[in-house]
Amino acid sequence: MNRVAIIGTGLIGTSIGLALKRAKLQDVEIVGHDREPEHAAKAKKLGAVDRTEWNLIRTVERAGLIILAVPVGAVKEVLEVIAPHLPEGAILTDTASTKAQVLRWAEELLPDSVHFVGGHPMAGKETSGPDAADAELFKDAVYCLVPSVKASERAVDTVVNLVGLLGAEPYFVDATEHDSFVAAVSHLPIVISSALVASTTRSPAWREMAKLAATAYRDLTRLASGNPIMNRDIMLTNRESIIRWVDIFIEELKRYRALIAEGGQALGEEFKQTHDARERWLRSPRTVGVEPGPRVPGMGESMMSFLFGERLARASQEALRPPKPDENGKKSK
Repeated sequence: MNRVAIIGTGLIGTSIGLALKRAKLQDVEIVGHDREPEHAAKAKKLGAVDRTEWNLIRTVERAGLIILAVPVGAVKEVLEVIAPHLPEGAILTDTASTKAQVLRWAEELLPDSVHFVGGHPMAGKETSGPDAADAELFKDAVYCLVPSVKASERAVDTVVNLVGLLGAEPYFVDATEHDSFVAAVSHLPIVISSALVASTTRSPAWREMAKLAATAYRDLTRLASGNPIMNRDIMLTNRESIIRWVDIFIEELKRYRALIAEGGQALGEEFKQTHDARERWLRSPRTVGVEPGPRVPGMGESMMSFLFGERLARASQEALRPPKPDENGKKSK
């Protein structure tokens, strides 16, 4: 029996397990582990894993594919523990929000016989834990892939097929470029959201002000409800890029402050420009496909059968295939 090990059964890990179980793969056992035993137990109750294992080393025994779905700050610790015990030829991937540091840890700690393909699904919720998990969490989401230099073609193909099975779009990107991009569009929003909560709730007038806080405040502060440990680890492992974007944002705030102080036509024009920019983004295609590069793994050349047999390769192709129109011309669900 082929074995998949999911280390970390929070929102992301349990959602991956649910998506894999939904595919009804034959002869594939999914083993879950979490440092919080109640999280692993909940993942099993939800049907995301076949069984749980409290011992981290035994979790990876005979596993062909290991998925690290832990906060980025815990990745190094997990790698240090499991590295000497990983099966030869095992494929390891992660879901951490930063990639350059994770790739360095993988290079430093993993044996040459193990293939690491970094990953980061651009999907999530402000709520955490297995109770928030959803098999549809990754549907149509961009899923960043950052293979290590030692990763084999088979390993890359395996993870590409895994991404397809989750319903996401694989997007190959350099680790440093990835961290710079997500610092702007994913990590800076966490800082902004948290800073707004801090600046308002620490006001002496907050008790009365809170009665007026409605949709706008709720929408903009949503990310402040994210996992505090995960948010801290993201900031610490992508420090330079985030600080650079915080500085850029501070300068924009100063510019807006000046426009508000001056009043007049320029302020209205600025709001019009940002309104139009956001509308263009909302109307633009959100799927990116597989980036061209030295090698573009394709579903047709999949070697996923090495681990899971032909069933998973076919299932991943089905996950990426557009729905067929029915007799009335509508797309079937």
